[in-house]
Amino acid sequence: MTLTIAAMPAYNESKSIANIILGCRKYVDKVVVIDDGSQDNTAELAESLGAYVVRHETNKGYGAALKNCFETARRLDAQAMVIIDSDGQHDPHEIPKLLDPLKNGFDLVIGSRFVNGNGKNVPLYRKLGMKVLDVATMMAGGLRVTDSQSGFRAYGRKAIETINLSGEGMSAGSEILLQAHDHCLKHTEVEIHCRYDVENCSSQNPFVHGPKVLLRLLKDMEYRRPLYYFTAPGMFLGTIGMFMGLKFLQNFYLDGNLSFGPTLLMMLLTIIGMFMAFTGVVLHAVSRTIHQINGHNSENL
Repeated sequence: MTLTIAAMPAYNESKSIANIILGCRKYVDKVVVIDDGSQDNTAELAESLGAYVVRHETNKGYGAALKNCFETARRLDAQAMVIIDSDGQHDPHEIPKLLDPLKNGFDLVIGSRFVNGNGKNVPLYRKLGMKVLDVATMMAGGLRVTDSQSGFRAYGRKAIETINLSGEGMSAGSEILLQAHDHCLKHTEVEIHCRYDVENCSSQNPFVHGPKVLLRLLKDMEYRRPLYYFTAPGMFLGTIGMFMGLKFLQNFYLDGNLSFGPTLLMMLLTIIGMFMAFTGVVLHAVSRTIHQINGHNSENL
């Protein structure tokens, strides 16, 4: 017997969670609620509606709750899992749109607010921030998608088994895409709609959330894509230094003067640029070696 579940992180969502649970029950076999230390009656309400509730004694954050969604899915031996927000932003009636591609061999289905020209109701500042995170996620080694921060996704058996989150904050959405790329998960996107008129629809201010996720992605890029993180900027700085050096030599040849400050800056740019470029190349070689060893070990398991 195959088991399909809908899982949702929840923190003080007593006003909305009942409607979400009842909506999800029409399309899945079991509803899982990860109560992330709620101070209201979210957990009790979910249990009264027949949901499988996992409680955190304290609020650990979205990443930890999402990690527990995957752990619970593995514990229940689920064949498919839909993760949906519990605040009412997502429409449970769109769940079949995400589950259907799993039947056609996809491992990960992302509900996108922007695919097929969608997203006209998304505030402009959110659009701009999301696009920056989309590009950063791809450059860090993740999948190329139109909505890397979507919280409405479906996962097949392979994805459930292979994705293992660190549980660190709101960057978990991007971390999943990085791991999906590493494990060669087959993915697709489907159009969804998202409400922004929901009370307390986001636990974090987007102007705080966005930079935090971007910083995390830059840290991932440092390890996963050192050529982007070190070598490219290093070559840029080194090139500026070399052009400055040629200009200074030209000036020295014409009038015999050489300014100490600009000359020192030129030397620093050239040296730092060369060091960064070389560091990126070395780290890239090390990263590829580690990846090949891990891949070889995975094949032997």
